[in-house]
Amino acid sequence: MSSNRRNFIKKTAIGAVGVTLGSTTANAMTAKSYSKIIGANDRIHVAIQGLGRRYGAYIPAISHKKNNVELTYLCDVMKSQRDNAAKSISSKINYKVKLENDIRKIIDDKKVDAIYMATPDHWHAPGACMAMQAGKHVYLEKPCSHNPREGELLVAYQKKFNKVVQMGNQQRSATESQEIIKEIHNGVIGDVYKATAFYVSARGRVPKQIKATPPQGLDWDLFQGPAPRRAYTDNTWDYNWHWYGWDYGTAEMGNNATHELDIARWALGVTYPEHVSVDAGKYHFKDDGWEMYDTMEATFKFAGNKTIKWDGNSRAGYHKFGHKYGRGTIVSGSEGTAYIDRDGYKLFDQKGNIIKENLSSGKEAGTALGGGGDMSTLHSINFFDAIRGKAELTSPIDEGAISQILTHYGNIAYRIDDSFEIDENTGRIFNREAMKLWSRSYEPGWEIKDV
Repeated sequence: MSSNRRNFIKKTAIGAVGVTLGSTTANAMTAKSYSKIIGANDRIHVAIQGLGRRYGAYIPAISHKKNNVELTYLCDVMKSQRDNAAKSISSKINYKVKLENDIRKIIDDKKVDAIYMATPDHWHAPGACMAMQAGKHVYLEKPCSHNPREGELLVAYQKKFNKVVQMGNQQRSATESQEIIKEIHNGVIGDVYKATAFYVSARGRVPKQIKATPPQGLDWDLFQGPAPRRAYTDNTWDYNWHWYGWDYGTAEMGNNATHELDIARWALGVTYPEHVSVDAGKYHFKDDGWEMYDTMEATFKFAGNKTIKWDGNSRAGYHKFGHKYGRGTIVSGSEGTAYIDRDGYKLFDQKGNIIKENLSSGKEAGTALGGGGDMSTLHSINFFDAIRGKAELTSPIDEGAISQILTHYGNIAYRIDDSFEIDENTGRIFNREAMKLWSRSYEPGWEIKDV
């Protein structure tokens, strides 16, 4: 916050107190007006970009008075999303929020301190970099990047502009996850050598793409943003962009593997792998509009004989690992095993006997669209505290980008139909065909510039 802004708020607050003590007009001041003055010099003004299935998870932290946060803008390229969000949150806050179509106008507003970015994947890194350059802190939903190069740029922008950038892999803020990871690092299951991350869902048929007029209220040009322009196809804008090629989405790896692979990497204490291989394909509803794999097994080999395995099943609902939510991470050590998910963790000895468990009393969705719950609230509070200099981020972008690149490796191996080796120090791939997918083509004028 600038000194001019802070002084202005301070003078305003002093003036208001003077009125309260010495004027009958002060008695007419509403509680709403007064609450916007108290602690105003510490208030964080935030905006939310993207009002689909995820934004509601941020509202509990934003609306809680003790966090001293004001939601200034709701932004979405679809008018109905803006209107529905405004209506939904009206019972949770006692002031009016501005509705905006174009995030660039919000980025230009000097009063905005931080932006939540919950857009389709192709918007994440370009939007975050624009925001950081304009002096905003960023809560960046997963996947933080659409491709590996964007991950490098995010880290470079964060260092250049020194902003707080929290990646939205919220399980890092779960106290149970923090507890068991610390125990694993302290040797509770001996020498860790493998982590198996998994995801199970039962997604149904996806309509085939058909050229159509964009839905009423949708700014299709702005939806595409950084992506090369093409004609609208029905029903791209409402979630199916995930599965309609690589213009906007990052398939299930970017959509969901991000979370569990992050826990796996955290537990094993590894950075970049040395080798990546995948076995993936589309095996369900073969005649529908889903254009990517719906099933993937990926293997990431790291130095020190450590391995992360990904077992992703988007459309086969059999829970082979037994958990009702269909997602989690199994960490194997020389003296035992730890099972970690959004419910907490269970610790097993070498014979398979459970020796300890710590299950969360909170609520955080598993495979339900949108997620949300206690971990998301903790993650947001940590973001606010880091902005105020009161805490370290639980998921800083330099860590998040490393976990995210694992998903990009998996997608790239699938797209070139080949395994490859990686420089464990830089993360770069020793495969020319793979490196052609290190970045992407951007709509002219939307490129992320080097800093």
